[in-house]
Amino acid sequence: MDSFSNYPREENFDPFSVMLFKGLQVVAFLFFVALLVMNPEAKTGKVDTKAEFIISMVWPDNHPDDLDLYVEDPVGNIVWYHERESGFMVLERDDRGGGNDFITVNGKKILNPIREETVSIRGIVAGEYTVNVNHYLATTNKPVPVSVKVEKINPQVEILYYDTFNLDRAGQERTAIRFVIDKDGGVVDVNSREKSLIQLTRSVRRNAK
Repeated sequence: MDSFSNYPREENFDPFSVMLFKGLQVVAFLFFVALLVMNPEAKTGKVDTKAEFIISMVWPDNHPDDLDLYVEDPVGNIVWYHERESGFMVLERDDRGGGNDFITVNGKKILNPIREETVSIRGIVAGEYTVNVNHYLATTNKPVPVSVKVEKINPQVEILYYDTFNLDRAGQERTAIRFVIDKDGGVVDVNSREKSLIQLTRSVRRNAK
């Protein structure tokens, strides 16, 4: 029947060579895909997040003292440990120092060594924002170094403020930064004039009773 075929059979056909060649093609394709996965397009300075600003406060790892972050927006909303969401602001993490601050690792509950509180601002409200820190509970009777950072996220990451200072005693409140943004999210003024947010939260709670 071969003599009637429209396509004459090739001479010296080697099935093993064909299978080896196809196998090499598959390996080369998989290697190319792996390179694409391992080397995604670099996006310098870009962060995939819905936040417009990220405000963070950190103090030394494993420190037993409890510090709190307060942030007020231009219309008087304040986020803190009793009001974790207000307006466009969210207190992402309330760190209680050495008191009942645990995480689960491999199914085991361990004491979290990291001391950090973070507030995200997820929308633009024009006006002044105030960022305060409070030394809620002191157990060591020694100054605690506190670092506060404010990052503008969109359209790219920009550090608006970063500073480290000491809190010396329980109950001490300090204004880290006050900054003003316009309707487009641009920062038009930065200062550190003192303003008590704890007093404002107490007034609100008294009026709510």
